[in-house]
Amino acid sequence: MNASAETSGRVAPPRRADGDHAPMLRVRDLSKSYREGDTERAIFEGLELSVAKGAFAVLMGRSGAGKSTLLNLISGIDRPDAGTVAVGNTELTGLSEKERTQFRRRHIGFVFQAFNLIPTLTALENILLPLELSGGAGAEEGARARRLLEDVGLGARAGSFPDRLSGGEQQRVAVARALAHRPRVVLADEPTGNLDYETGEQVLGVLTGLARESGTTLLVATHDRAALPHADHVLDLEGGQLAEREEPGARERGSRRAEKASP
Repeated sequence: MNASAETSGRVAPPRRADGDHAPMLRVRDLSKSYREGDTERAIFEGLELSVAKGAFAVLMGRSGAGKSTLLNLISGIDRPDAGTVAVGNTELTGLSEKERTQFRRRHIGFVFQAFNLIPTLTALENILLPLELSGGAGAEEGARARRLLEDVGLGARAGSFPDRLSGGEQQRVAVARALAHRPRVVLADEPTGNLDYETGEQVLGVLTGLARESGTTLLVATHDRAALPHADHVLDLEGGQLAEREEPGARERGSRRAEKASP
């Protein structure tokens, strides 16, 4: 798929990933370990991952398998010991910490299990926050934030603070916030972990619907099997390696999504 490299004027030209038709997410030969006392614990060794533009991939694995670590490496929050991570044609492992932060603010959205809304900001102000961080929030951005609130069914709650919203409502605000700055990629870490089944289903539906409408690549780390029917790819993380699971209909959904994303 074509994936153009968009960079902020404040960011030095990054190292380009090889090829003009790179997947939206590409991880090559990734290794990461942490020291625990006198022991070096390997999380990944030679991990490979490729996700096409506009695809929805679900990342599954037991607690401690490294799902959150992988999301942090993909976003540039953390750096691998070896290997490369690329978003579109931009290789994040070739950027400085400041450059990775600026790239992340412009091109990557996050949805967290704990919602991570700012308690002193209203629902609308929480959605406007990434727009302000990525360069400003004028009238056009304000209108977009309000449209997103309508899209997640919370148009009437624009002035409500997080403590006045239910868990499901807070997560829907978080979904809108993650998509506010039109990111190339949205990473979601257990987005339904604090929600009951029905509410989790609603949030997954909103998240996948909005991401597909905008052509955003979506990678969701979860234990929730309710995400599987929505996915184009289901990836199992075990022993520091990824293996794609054969889920009914997933390959066909992925093929259709790839065709729609092609120029």
